[in-house]
Amino acid sequence: MTRDCHLYLITPPHIPDLDAFRDAFALSLDNDLVECVQLRLKTGDEAAPDDEIIAAVETLLPLAIEREVTFLINDRPDLVVKTGGDGVHIGQSDTPYEKARKMLGDEATIGVTCHNSRHLGLVAGEAGADYVAFGAFYPTETKATSAVAEPDLLRWWNFATTVPSVAIGGVKPDNCAPLVRAGADFLAVSAAVWGHEEGPAAAVAAFDAAIRAA
Repeated sequence: MTRDCHLYLITPPHIPDLDAFRDAFALSLDNDLVECVQLRLKTGDEAAPDDEIIAAVETLLPLAIEREVTFLINDRPDLVVKTGGDGVHIGQSDTPYEKARKMLGDEATIGVTCHNSRHLGLVAGEAGADYVAFGAFYPTETKATSAVAEPDLLRWWNFATTVPSVAIGGVKPDNCAPLVRAGADFLAVSAAVWGHEEGPAAAVAAFDAAIRAA
């Protein structure tokens, strides 16, 4: 079965050894299942210092460019301008979409967190967001969340609009099938990849098999 759903890879919230992580990152992108990466250096509500984020972009962005993978920075359109990334992912309490678009221009990729809200999704889509992210679909420790989403939200979204959807929150190879069948365009994954006992490349391969099977 061919794939209609791809991976949206989110970096770990902290990268203590950037050089070592570079190799694992490169291997994870070698599978063309990964179409988008979000650099998210943030623990709880505390983001990493700007110089740490910039160093990560300088190290990781060339690898994404080589593989034609979209590279986004979480929350910070100003750092996208400074570093040359492809765009930004913004939450409901981050830089407003309109301001981010004005800063980055029409060609940038801008995605918006919409939790489990149809209304927020429609607002973002109508404003011009390149994708909307719904979740959390499963329990997750990667970030604090109070919103719980169900696969039916993805089914409704596919009926209502053509804006791509990203399913986020505790997504793993063994639980992603309902989200794939519901029509998620992307599965946002972090801990399930970086914490995989056989390494991130094996994790991406496991997702690949699970998506094809779904």
